[in-house]
Amino acid sequence: MEKHFDTILKWLAAAAGAVLGFFGEWSAVLTILVICNAVDYLSGYLVAWAGKSPKTESGGVSSKVGFVGLAKKAFIWLVVLLATLLDKAVGNGTAIFQTAAALFYIANEGVSILENAALMGIPLPGFIRQALDAIAAQSEKTVHGAIPSHNDPPDGE
Repeated sequence: MEKHFDTILKWLAAAAGAVLGFFGEWSAVLTILVICNAVDYLSGYLVAWAGKSPKTESGGVSSKVGFVGLAKKAFIWLVVLLATLLDKAVGNGTAIFQTAAALFYIANEGVSILENAALMGIPLPGFIRQALDAIAAQSEKTVHGAIPSHNDPPDGE
């Protein structure tokens, strides 16, 4: 049994290494996103454990809601991976798409953490919300500055 566990652990480590390799050089922004994902998930769990979750009728813990939350976190990382691959396709050596996507999700997760704190009755300083709003605005600015919107007219029109 222990040999099978070791084999499974080695395969999981190899798979994780391969996926992380796609992200290229790991940045502080990616570390912050991981931390925000974890804090958001845990704070959501604590809100549900306290019976204050707006996601269930009882306000309590739900394995289905928890699974959906984890699935959303996984999808966030798929979008960041796609953004990283776009950076590689452009080939200019920058991580502009990856950074913009990660900053967007950091702001999104931050707002969710603040909402969870409010549900728990925890007062928060306004500057935290302002900082998250600034990050969201910067990520939108970066994305819109790098990629023309599908609503933008082609050059010359």
